[in-house]
Amino acid sequence: MLSKYKIMIVDDEKEIADLLEVYLKNDGCTVYKFYNGTEALKCIEEKEIDLAILDIMLPDIDGFRICQKIREKYYFPVIMLTAKSEDIDKIQGLTLGADDYISKPFNPLEVIARVRTQLRRYNQYNTTQAVSSEPVSYDNKGLYICPDSHKCTLNGIELSLTPFEFNILWYLCKNHGRVVSAEELFEKIWGEKFLENNNNTVMAHIARLREKMFELPRKPKYIKTVWGVGYIIE
Repeated sequence: MLSKYKIMIVDDEKEIADLLEVYLKNDGCTVYKFYNGTEALKCIEEKEIDLAILDIMLPDIDGFRICQKIREKYYFPVIMLTAKSEDIDKIQGLTLGADDYISKPFNPLEVIARVRTQLRRYNQYNTTQAVSSEPVSYDNKGLYICPDSHKCTLNGIELSLTPFEFNILWYLCKNHGRVVSAEELFEKIWGEKFLENNNNTVMAHIARLREKMFELPRKPKYIKTVWGVGYIIE
């Protein structure tokens, strides 16, 4: 049951939005439903949201823009819905901070399952687990990251990272000096078995992370690629 969670649905196809609302309410969720982006953005500022389900194609503001606005301030999971199946749309959504992506048509039960998965991961990564052998922070070459405070700064400038970006960077930092494969990153951060197409997901998040860290694409200072092997912070 998802009784303690507040879910926002944004989809201009009323039948889909209404159907998802029924399924989520049956699972105990509080649902905020909108058929356009303008009202959704207002809701985000006024309500406490635990997860957002966003359609990409909306009559006023597209889902990509809403996702981007969410990530300026908030870390809750975002699931994108779209009738498009092109990889470029999926990659764009992931690089803007989306956590999952579902193509229409879909089974509503699959959406509910994805919602549960995202909330479980979000809660897992935002609950501090004391591990004696694990470093509590990383501070080197102007990069500082601390999982307890969920704070990351670069040369004194605080970075606005999504939960996945933060966890990827922290995992690389606590394993600094060791090459971490895309497979290891995906299975540790996403908690699922790695498949070949998951490499694009990892690459998209690394690219977005580098962009936020002001890294030069061909000469990154912090997150370096070891071609054919993985990623390393030296």
